[in-house]
Amino acid sequence: MSSGEQVWQMPSPVPVKGAAQSKWYALQTRARHEKVVSERLREQGLTTFLPLIAEVHRWSDRRMKVELPLFSCYVFVRMVPENEERLRVYRVNGVFGIVGVRGEGIPIPDEQIQAVRTLISEQLPWSFHPFLKIGQRVRIRGGSMDGVEGVLVARNGDRTLVISIDAIQRSLAVRIEGYDVEAV
Repeated sequence: MSSGEQVWQMPSPVPVKGAAQSKWYALQTRARHEKVVSERLREQGLTTFLPLIAEVHRWSDRRMKVELPLFSCYVFVRMVPENEERLRVYRVNGVFGIVGVRGEGIPIPDEQIQAVRTLISEQLPWSFHPFLKIGQRVRIRGGSMDGVEGVLVARNGDRTLVISIDAIQRSLAVRIEGYDVEAV
């Protein structure tokens, strides 16, 4: 190497305060403000995730491909749930709040965020589905059990419908993999 040549080295990463404790949180935003909120948070040094989907919109004179948020009115942010960080988030114009109890937020597991990232990046076919919680009362739609109602449970990773007869305090359980279910 001749004198005067400079060797570029990658700078050492600066440790982020509380990086080990940072978690994903969902922010509720004003309608059609998701992209702006995400950008403002990134400008403040926060990591955001705004899953976008492409749709073709048609007008009378043209067609245009537009990117829309997958989850309308929501942006995900990775942060340390301390008052200072929460205040930074709340000060961003267009943020209504952090999803959770008393504005403190409910952490979202990394696996759930990664699953959405994978689905979007791989461009796999998908469709929206009503959110169903284990323990929720549901009704089967279609098939030989059309209209049957019960409580959705999970047993060894399988979705199971529990049908109960309250008066005699007896229940039956049936696996419902492959059946379409809706909340009652």
